[in-house]
Amino acid sequence: MRDVHRLEPTSANPGGATVRAAWERFVQGEDQVPGVRPVVAISWHRCREQYRVDPHLTEAPVAVAELDRTPEHDVVFAELGFRAASVAHDVSNVGGVVTVTDDTGRILAEWGDHATLARASDSNLAPWFSWSECAVGTNGMGTALEAHGPVPITGAEHWCQAFHNWVCAGIAVRDVVSREPIAVLNISCWRSQLPASAGSWLANAVTMTQRTLKRRARDTGAELVAAYIQARARSSAVLAAVDTAGKVVIADDMASVLLGVPASTPAVDPTLRWNPGLPELIAAARYASRQAARNPDWVGSTQVFTHLADAPTSISIRPVFSSRHLLGHLVSFGASDGAQLPPAEGSVSPRVQPRRVVAVRDNRMVLLQLPEVSFAESQGNDVWLCTDQGRLRAASLSLDKLDSELADVGFLRVHRRYVVNLSRVREIERGVKGEMSLVMDDRPNEMVPVSRRNAPAVRRALHI
Repeated sequence: MRDVHRLEPTSANPGGATVRAAWERFVQGEDQVPGVRPVVAISWHRCREQYRVDPHLTEAPVAVAELDRTPEHDVVFAELGFRAASVAHDVSNVGGVVTVTDDTGRILAEWGDHATLARASDSNLAPWFSWSECAVGTNGMGTALEAHGPVPITGAEHWCQAFHNWVCAGIAVRDVVSREPIAVLNISCWRSQLPASAGSWLANAVTMTQRTLKRRARDTGAELVAAYIQARARSSAVLAAVDTAGKVVIADDMASVLLGVPASTPAVDPTLRWNPGLPELIAAARYASRQAARNPDWVGSTQVFTHLADAPTSISIRPVFSSRHLLGHLVSFGASDGAQLPPAEGSVSPRVQPRRVVAVRDNRMVLLQLPEVSFAESQGNDVWLCTDQGRLRAASLSLDKLDSELADVGFLRVHRRYVVNLSRVREIERGVKGEMSLVMDDRPNEMVPVSRRNAPAVRRALHI
């Protein structure tokens, strides 16, 4: 860590009287936490409402069994391990420890000051113990899995009181295709501030690691396009190639119409691939990825709704491998080869249904009942909610994530920039060229555009 050895740890009051008082009130059931950073307040909300973590827990639990690992996981673990070990001496000089966890929050390895490591073991801040939010609440490692960018957590910002003497900062490395976390790099200190360079070092370490992942993803995309071209030469079936997260890499003329993406245009770079906006297809592709990881010979089939069609279409999904590495899938439309996907498995994984939507006003967390939200709109890097309390910034980091969270509770993606509460649609307006807009029942009767490719789904949802 550049210059970290020149910085002496300074005494700090990790508890912070304001934050500690807010923590005590929130633990008792209050919702308003003035003086608490939004990322922390939102994490507390998850810990209390969703994960139900005991705030008086004193140690981390043993981690669950290891999940399936991909070559990307191995690349990331090796890279982060190298970077953590190389900075271990500097971290030790300021009385800190550096840890690497996997995507479940399980600590894989740690380095640093021996006295601090010994103290850390009292709370099971050690390998093979879980530090996810659902296990121990708000902390640098677990909260980094839920957020983007470096996440510093100081003293009483930790959900569990037993960890209030710790100061930490973590950052997640995310898969460049699925955007799911792979690992976390974290620095922790006992009763002292982190070095000023900690945040920049963490961010730089992740940037360097993800460069490798991006190169691998581009190579994977090129190989998937080659497999698609070979399959097209052997068959006249309507065909598309999707990556492991269900994003379209290339589609033929007919498939492009069904998916609402450009025809015969390769999208090798993971940042340029198209999201078809078809929940059933995306869920099927993700399910296929899990099955193929266990059985390379697996082939599956199911039915999905496509754009510009009011009836479901049969598809067959065939995984594509290169040197035992899963590249993605070839999707044949109008085919039904392979094992039928179970309805419960082919859909989005079961999850706790949200009772409220979390928004941020100034430095306060606002908990909204679902009927209070008219629609969500993506603007730049933020998601804004049109609500009965006015326009508020959503705590969710992306419209895709908010769409996923609310898809089963009456909300629908109607445009790449909009998710609407179907119960708040008052009127439907048609333009001169047939374009559709939804008139909402909020006070100004705002109009939300419906994209052409989402129009069939809107008609089905509204029974028109």
